[in-house]
Amino acid sequence: MIVTRKIALRIALILLAAVILQVSFFSYLSLFGSIPDIVPVVVAILGLLGGAVLGAVAGFVAGFLLDSVLLQTLGVSSLALLAIGYMAGRYREGYEISSALAPPLMVGILTLLYAALFSALQLMLGVSTPVSLAIVRDVVVKGLLGTLLALFTYPLVRRILRPALLDAAHGARRRARIRPAAAVRRRLRRRRARTTARAVGASGRPG
Repeated sequence: MIVTRKIALRIALILLAAVILQVSFFSYLSLFGSIPDIVPVVVAILGLLGGAVLGAVAGFVAGFLLDSVLLQTLGVSSLALLAIGYMAGRYREGYEISSALAPPLMVGILTLLYAALFSALQLMLGVSTPVSLAIVRDVVVKGLLGTLLALFTYPLVRRILRPALLDAAHGARRRARIRPAAAVRRRLRRRRARTTARAVGASGRPG
């Protein structure tokens, strides 16, 4: 991904919108006994689109904003989101995304890891959190909800950042080079066939 000033501004607005939606909308929802998390979904998507560095930076910034708005312990969300943003970016750099279902599934797995890591960090820091099997169920449900959210969030974020995506630009240039070359080869083959047919017809005529 080529991060220009305009693209950086778009990424910042995407992160800000995700934090605002989490605080003002998703935090009031309860689906299957759990609260959906849009912020780790967006961070994972940015990592899948932009790589490890962008994913890590986006995760740290989003976590800092989220902790500041919710008056939580600063650094807990930042560390968890930084980790999943980096992992999403490493996956993007190491493997080619060839299936339309791969991004939502990967985002769901990373959202599950974020929920587990966030809970573990809270326990290590001594934050009063009830320890029970309900935490495991909540982590799994958050992962499933993350997959569902990614089904429409991933195409939207990709569309917003499309001008900066190297694979889209490279693919367009490659198709632009391949199509004219193939057309030229087809024309040359047809021209040779006509020339050969004329030569054969001329040689077969009586003198």
